Amino acid sequence: MSLCSVGPYKGGLRFHPTVDEGVLKFLGFEQIFKNALTGLPLGGGKGGSDFDPKGKSDGEVQRFCSSFMTELYRHIGPSVDVPAGDIGVGGREIGFLLGQYKRITNKHGEGVLTGKPLVTGGSLLRPQATGYGLVYIARLAILKRNLTLNGAKCAVSGSGNVAQYAAEKLIEFGATVMTMSDSGGVLFFENGMTEEDLDIIVQAKQVDRSRLSSIEHKVTGKFVPHHSPWSLVTLLSPEFSGFDYGFPCATQNEIDGLLMEKNLNAGMVGVFEGANLPVTLEGQKVLKATGGKVVYIPGKAANAGGVGVSGFEMSQNAQHLSWQAEEVDNKLQMLMEQIYNQLENGGDGTSLESGANMVGFLKVVNGMKDLGWVL
Repeated sequence: MSLCSVGPYKGGLRFHPTVDEGVLKFLGFEQIFKNALTGLPLGGGKGGSDFDPKGKSDGEVQRFCSSFMTELYRHIGPSVDVPAGDIGVGGREIGFLLGQYKRITNKHGEGVLTGKPLVTGGSLLRPQATGYGLVYIARLAILKRNLTLNGAKCAVSGSGNVAQYAAEKLIEFGATVMTMSDSGGVLFFENGMTEEDLDIIVQAKQVDRSRLSSIEHKVTGKFVPHHSPWSLVTLLSPEFSGFDYGFPCATQNEIDGLLMEKNLNAGMVGVFEGANLPVTLEGQKVLKATGGKVVYIPGKAANAGGVGVSGFEMSQNAQHLSWQAEEVDNKLQMLMEQIYNQLENGGDGTSLESGANMVGFLKVVNGMKDLGWVL
């Protein structure tokens, strides 16, 4: 699913057993409007496979990536379609894909993939960008309400790239990060995750590729099997009073209407989507019913920092330059502030979500009008 009225197709590749045509269509549809919100000349697209990298050796993953790129290479290019990573596709997979692209085409130094390892043309802070950007825009929205992240109880779902770096930035801003999860269950940190806890989780997920259940004895948290952060409120009540802010960073449809209602009743006052559409339609209805009392920023805005820094990576590749981490981080913060201002000023005044939807849609439509694709 793709549209390129404002630039080349741009979006992530997902390797996961749940991938099918319907999943890619909804991801591609969201990506179009997300990219429009960044203000960068990027169209939207999405791709992937139902191949599951979990439990596979490096050799098995490399062989699959090579075969995948053997079919994909003819459809991509720096001014045509520039894939990045998504669930199941990290720096390792992007590196393997790039290696096969180079073998087949004998083209080097092109910005044909983003999220590349640094030594092959990647950008500093690209791995961190989605998680950092999520917290930057959340912080802006929270400060606008004269509140603060400092000391706030935050639930983070997932334990992949986005969740890890969101947790890192939340801890830096003084928040109490109380959860991280995977498909087996959730780690609950009653007194907040420490930096040492986070280091152990990163080692488990990025290096050892192991489950959170296997590291319970190494961290200060308690592992609760078969639960998500959003179901803990019911499990732990009345002793646990609930979270202040939710950062769903795992996958689509992880918070339904009932779970959303229970968390809001327990005191949650903000939801910021690190994943793509993690709140179901019923969950969104519950949020809207609060009349704006609960701040909600959908993924097309909240997690746009990742594709934003992918755009910066493309710019660096085109100029054969490498920006310093501080420069990239400053540009990322400016990008998220620009997106937030669009949400506040571009909607119908009812919610930040309406701003995200209306601004993104109008940018795409106006681009299509300028090209004569619609009249």
